[in-house]
Amino acid sequence: MELKGKIINFLGDSITEGHGTSDWATKPYHQVLRANAGLKEARNYGVGGTKIARLPVITDNPFDHDFNARALNMDKNADAVVVFGGTNDYGHGTIPLGTFDSRDVHDFYGGMHTLCQYLIKEYVGKPIIFMTPIHRLTETKDPNSEVSAPLHSFVKAIREVCEYYSIPVLDMYKESGMHGNMWVWCEKYMPDGLHPNDLGHEIMANKLQKFLENL
Repeated sequence: MELKGKIINFLGDSITEGHGTSDWATKPYHQVLRANAGLKEARNYGVGGTKIARLPVITDNPFDHDFNARALNMDKNADAVVVFGGTNDYGHGTIPLGTFDSRDVHDFYGGMHTLCQYLIKEYVGKPIIFMTPIHRLTETKDPNSEVSAPLHSFVKAIREVCEYYSIPVLDMYKESGMHGNMWVWCEKYMPDGLHPNDLGHEIMANKLQKFLENL
């Protein structure tokens, strides 16, 4: 994929929004990519705390507006879409994992299917890319809690659903080179164990650029 002059929509959570960076206007991975690859525009549709799946009750709080709901309001005049989410579906403990056959937007598998189908319809013929969550400080839940699936299960769901729709996946869980539970990497790239800093976003931008250029 030729990137120079292209417009890309970036749908995500707090990492895409820019939390953890020193400047939300220039330092998030998509803005680093814009500068390095000569994108015409990198649209930031990241909202902190949001999930791919839908909560049982929706309020006016932006945190409650899931990826599926916000995808409806993205500018369709784009050359590609990059989706980077899933860590909050796991981390907040409010979203059941579901099963591959689910089409219920209120569980993770169903939310993934719903989002993929919508993006394929609205951006037909244009590249759609998903990025899996990166490793974080805590990746397992209390087995006695209502939602006990580990982060890896949500990552696996992204891989499975995207494979079903033949959507390319940049596996940041496997290849980011960052882990919130490894103190050396944590200190250098993601001080709070979850949100990458400027250096972490540079790593993500470089990996994403190579991935997109190879499409």
